[in-house]
Amino acid sequence: MLNEERIILMTKMASYEQNEGRENVAIGRYFRSDYIGLQVLKSIFCATVAFAIIFALFVFYDFEIFMQDIYNMNLIEFAQTVLLYYGITVAGYGVISYILYSYRYSKAKKSLKCYYHNLKKLNSLYNE
Repeated sequence: MLNEERIILMTKMASYEQNEGRENVAIGRYFRSDYIGLQVLKSIFCATVAFAIIFALFVFYDFEIFMQDIYNMNLIEFAQTVLLYYGITVAGYGVISYILYSYRYSKAKKSLKCYYHNLKKLNSLYNE
């Protein structure tokens, strides 16, 4: 005998598994600190690469002028300025990544909690 409530619940769960469930299950396998730490480290690495590319473009844009001015500029001050901008960029990107991935983790955990509740409900419907 077909039970309408079971069919609706199974359809809803199958839809969840096919769409956002895959990503949420992957997130749910990590502890909170491990997931957020890994994602922030990835973000910091990407920010470093992006900063290096932008800095290289800045230098190569007027390379001739840069090479003429390199003998007149204070290189230590220039390096400090570049490192300051790098630190600000990486710190800002890291903070934004931490906030974003904390939100994603909590959202995934809530979604998985609802999914596991539906699994228990489905199990109790089969036991009836």
